[in-house]
Parts: sequence; structure tokens; C-alpha cells
Amino acid sequence: MDDLVFADEVDVTVSLLPPWRILVVDDDADVHSTTTFALDNVTMQGRPLTFLHAYSAAEAFALLGRESDIAVILLDVVMERADAGLHLVRRIRDELDLHDVRIILRTGQPGYAPEMEAIRGYDINDYRTKSELTRTKLYTAVAAAIRSYEQLCALEANRVGMERIVAACARLMALHGVRDVAYGVLAQAAELVGHPVDGVLCTREFGDGTGAGAFGPLRVVAACGASRDLDGCELGAQYGDPHVTRLALAAERTLARRTWTTDDGMLTLFFPGKAGRDFVACLPLARAVSDVETRLLKVFCGMVAVSLDNCELVTDLNKSAFHDPLTGLPNRTRMIELIDARLAAGPGPDHDAVLALVDIDHFAETNDALGHRFGDLLLAAVARRLGTRLAPGPASGPASGLQPSLSIGRIGGDIFCVLGSAELVQPATLQTLFLDAFHIDGQDVQVSSTLGLVCLREHDGSGADALKDGDIALKRAKLQQRTGHCYFSRSMGIEIRERVRMMHALRSGFQRGELFLDYQPQIDLVTNRATGAEALLRWRQQDGQLVPPDRFIPIAEYSGLIVEIGEWVLRQACTELLRLRAAGHTAFTMSVNVSQVQLRHPHFLDMLRRALDDTGAPPDFIELEITESMAMEEPAALVEKLAHVKHTGVSIAIDDFGTGFSSLSHLQRLQVDRLKIDRTFVTEITGSARGGSIAQMVVQLGRNLGLSVIAEGVEDERQAQILRQLGCPLAQGFLYSRPLSPEALLAWLADRPVTRAA
Repeated sequence: MDDLVFADEVDVTVSLLPPWRILVVDDDADVHSTTTFALDNVTMQGRPLTFLHAYSAAEAFALLGRESDIAVILLDVVMERADAGLHLVRRIRDELDLHDVRIILRTGQPGYAPEMEAIRGYDINDYRTKSELTRTKLYTAVAAAIRSYEQLCALEANRVGMERIVAACARLMALHGVRDVAYGVLAQAAELVGHPVDGVLCTREFGDGTGAGAFGPLRVVAACGASRDLDGCELGAQYGDPHVTRLALAAERTLARRTWTTDDGMLTLFFPGKAGRDFVACLPLARAVSDVETRLLKVFCGMVAVSLDNCELVTDLNKSAFHDPLTGLPNRTRMIELIDARLAAGPGPDHDAVLALVDIDHFAETNDALGHRFGDLLLAAVARRLGTRLAPGPASGPASGLQPSLSIGRIGGDIFCVLGSAELVQPATLQTLFLDAFHIDGQDVQVSSTLGLVCLREHDGSGADALKDGDIALKRAKLQQRTGHCYFSRSMGIEIRERVRMMHALRSGFQRGELFLDYQPQIDLVTNRATGAEALLRWRQQDGQLVPPDRFIPIAEYSGLIVEIGEWVLRQACTELLRLRAAGHTAFTMSVNVSQVQLRHPHFLDMLRRALDDTGAPPDFIELEITESMAMEEPAALVEKLAHVKHTGVSIAIDDFGTGFSSLSHLQRLQVDRLKIDRTFVTEITGSARGGSIAQMVVQLGRNLGLSVIAEGVEDERQAQILRQLGCPLAQGFLYSRPLSPEALLAWLADRPVTRAA
């Protein structure tokens, strides 16, 4: 018995599937009716059959040119001509380019055509004589052909689908920003399943910041078609709209399952995110999704998840690159771009733009006293106030109220940047913002600011150069007066560039050995004997020009190079002292200046001990000179530092004494050994009662405290005589000798006895 399956034996749901289309091509009408009768009401692969008829090769060719989705052709070989069927096969494959349709050749003349050659050469599924095709064999041949056609269609659909996926992902990769990619995902997903673009793509962050495991509401990133009004909204059932509720429930269901679904006539695609958020797309379905489309959607979801994740990462990187994470304001890099844009715009409404750097006064002290968290809250509060009060208007981003012509950024630490028209960016306006206290962490904090400003109309450089100029003006304002302001001028730029040039030249000159020491003798005013010398740093450049110490030493201190130079000076002075002692001047004392930067360096004591140990110089004959202004800064720390210095055996002198406001009790605590009367008072000693009084006071103070005193800058005998009368024991200056080279010092000492300094 024929093993056939008829339509009435199959579940009625199969009627929802489209039938297989069978084309019968034969010039015999009886063959058409017999074939239809034999296969009528038969299902294959769960789908019924439907028949199309052609009675000649020409008619079949025309029909195939206008019809599609024909699965099988039952083709008679002999019709108009003896080879009409074979000729039609060639035209079907070559001219119509139909390679998926399966062809079963039938002939009423057995042996007429070479079976193997025909099948091999014309891509024919089967070749049978009409007498062989009983009902069962006809069913079997057609079923095999349909299975073959179905597989070929699946392969082609997969190929086409993969090409579309690759093309879709390429288009997505070309988009920038999560929002643009989200719209692209909706469009490409709809195209894959052959539906109109409709639906939403939404996301929910893993946490809302309220604690571990907390979730925020679903937010629509992109919406199309009938759902387009939901763009940017929260997606939830609270809207009361059945369509929105359906979308929300489908999205929640998919996020919970973490996989794509086709429930309730809705296609929902799940895109897991590594960067902090999962995404879900919801698209209403007009028809069921096929198996091929199912497989393609799985691949699509995997590739889109990577694209969205990369997009999220790029967005985060972009935000980190151009925005300050604490305040959300543009950072230095972004502000440079904004300044460059202003400069490139040239003359116009914003041509009078002003750049202002706003520095919070004493912020470091506030940070140290109240903690970094408090400092961060203060900076965030300053950012908010700059945004809300500087330019009233609609909210705009982290710093609400910003007008298009005004930009506010944080370029580092406690320095904010304001860029806008001269009318908006005025010193008085900016300073007024800090009159009200800031309410931070339950307490009111009053802070002030110092400003450095640049008029871009007068600036000829890049945005980075403008920020540098603003920094120069800010530093100048800090030097002049805190809570004040300073506009950048070209002279400041020249000055700072000269300082930088000098700094590089000094560094190179030090490495080339252009620095050297001269020594100015110190004299006992009573015996006129030499007691020692002060080592003085000099710089002669390659062209032979001498650079004054008051020009290069401040630059060395500013750059920090003084630490390295200072160690070299101390070692050179110690080496020269040993040379003098070897020449017989064993009572000779060497004085070496120490800058504030050196003394504050954490390894200063180690450097001093190494220099003494490495050179073998006797510490009892080494004296370190510090200025009076240094002695008055950070008294407690200096007392401790100098106590350690004294333990090495070296002595300490205070230089330029009388120019500051030293405390007598502080002098006693410092345990210094000598005071040096500043040359200013020595110069005035012969013509000014004030100069003589101060010199006398210093001498008397030294005597009362048990300290030695030396006057510097003595240039004539009258000055020396007055100093003797005042009881000053020691002096140095041009009256006795100018600074001498090591060889000249040895020659100068040759005929002079040396005595130990009093």
C-alpha cells in the first residue's frame, strides 16, 4: 500500500504554512490531470502542494520568468522538439539563473536520452520514464526533490542572511554614539526579519547608585515607528498605554531571562553589556519568525552586543578624555578645543572673548584640614555655582545655566576655567560669586579666589598657549595679592620665556662645567688677619659672558636645579678647604650659602653628611649660611632641621640679618653661631643714623646672645673704623678683597697669617 500522507490527517495548523509550488510541464493534458490527481491532498514537510501548469517549453519558460518560489518542476523531455525539455533545463539554469528549483525529467520514450549524461550535465534531480512513476514513486521523487529544494533555500537564506548581518554590523560600526547605534540596531533587526522599522531599544544600568543590587527604571535609548514618541522616556506600565505596557513587560521578561524571545507577538532581542548596562530591543511581529531567521538573529544579537559594548566603552573613554570626572565639566583638553574654536572663528560677536583662570585660595590647606572628601564636595559646589550664577538661563548639562557663548571647565586641581565674552567674564563678576559661603557637609565654608585673565583678541597663539598665558597671569596675581586679579600682558610672556630660556641654559651650562666658585676673604677687624672666606657661585657662559648671580640663582631655585648645584658647591668648597689646609692655613673657615629649596629637601642632611665623609673636610671649619627670611619660615620645622645639622659639627650663620623681623626667642632656639650684618646697613653706616643704629643693635644682640657677628659689604676704611668702634669682630668686602679664584686666594693668603674666627 502506498505510504502517503493526506491533508485531512495533519493538524490544521499546517494550513498556516504556504504550500509547495509544483510546476507540471507536459504537452499531454492527461499527464497534468493524472499528476494532480496522484498528489492531490498530499502534504510534504508539513505543507500542502499547489500546482502550476505549462503545456510547452516556451510557455514554461515564460511562466518561470514571472513566477517565484517554485520548488519542483515535473518536466517532459519530448514536446515541441525531441530535446525541448533538456533545452528548457539549460535556459532555466543559464538564462533565468534559477539554481535552487529542483527538476524531475519524465519521458514516455524509454532510452531516448542518455540518463547519466543528462543528469550530470543539466543539474537534474531525477530522470524517470512515465511508466515507472507509479503514485508511490512519484510521491517519493517529489518529496526528495522538495527536501533538496528546502535545504538549498536554507543554505541560500543563511548565506544571504550572513551577508546582511555582516553588512548591518559594518554599518553599525560606522555609527558614533550609543543613540545612533541603537537606531541602527532597530533598523537592521527589522530588515533581517522583513518587517517595517518599529519598536524600541532600551537599557537599565546594573545599579542606580543607591546600593548593591539596586536597579533603575528602563530608559528608551531609541524608538521608531509607532513607538517613536517614547524616545528618551522611561519605559513602564505607569503610562497606562496598552502598547507601552506590552513593550515594558516584554523588555522586563527578556532582561530576566537574559535571552531573546518571540512571546506575545513581540520579538525581543537581548544584548548583554560588559561596560555596565544590558540592552533589549522590542519589535512588534507581523508574522512568525522562521528557523533561518532564528539562527540569523542569534548571530546578529552576538555581534550587536559587541558593537554596543564597544560603543559604550568609546563613549566612556570620550567622556573621560574630555570631561572632569568630579564635576562633569570640560577638562583641560576640551577647553583647549573650545578656545581654539574661538580663535579660529576670527572677528565676530565673540571676538572680544576673555579667558579667566579661577584659583581657589588656600584650597590645599582646606583639603589637608578637612579631608579630601570635603575638598571634592567643595570643588563640586564651586562648579555648580559658576554654572548657575555666572550666566542665568535654562539648565544645560552638569553646570546648569550656561549660555552658548559661555564655557566653564576645570583644568586641574582647584583651578577652574571660564571662557566667554568680555561682558560676562569680568573680575568683579567672578569675585562676587565667592561672597556667599558654601554649604558643605553640614557646615558653611567661606572661600575666595584669585584670577588670571587673557583677552583672546590680543592673543596670537593656540588654545594651549592661551591657557599658559592665563597661568602666567594667575601666578602674577598670586604674587601681588591673593583674592585679586591680573590680566596677561606681552611683557609677562617675554619675561617667562626668558626665564625658561635661562633655565635650560643654566642646566646645560652646569652639565658643561660653566659654573665655578670664587671666594671672598673674611677678616678679623682687630688683627686684620684672614679668618676664612665665603664661597660664591659664578656662571660664565661659553661666549665668556658672566651672568649675575641675582639672575640665575632664583631660576635655579625655581626649577629645583639648586639642589643638585648646591651639593656640587658644597663639595667644591670642602675640596678647596682641604687644599688650603694642605697649604698651611689650618685655621681657615669656609662659608657656604644654602638656599631655602636645598634646606627643605628631604635628603639635605644625607647630602651634607655624604659631602663631609667623601671629601674628608673637617666640619668644625665649615659654616652654612641661611637668610633671615628662611629662618623665620616654619620655625618649628627649621629648629629641628638645624639641630640635626649642628650634630654634624658644622656651624650656622644667618645672612642678611636686619632685613627681616626675627624673634629673639626664635634666634635662641635656632642655636645659630653667627649673624651677618646686611651690606645695606654697612653702606649707610657713615651717612645715616639709622644704618649705624641697626649695625650697633646687631652687634649688641650678638654679644648678648653669645653669637659672633660679621659685617658684609665693607668698602672703605671709614666703614671699617666705625664697625671696630661698635665692637664688630669680623668683616668682608672690597676694602679687603674682591672674590678670588682658588689660585688667586692661595696667592692672597701667601703673605697673610690666618686666625680662627672669633
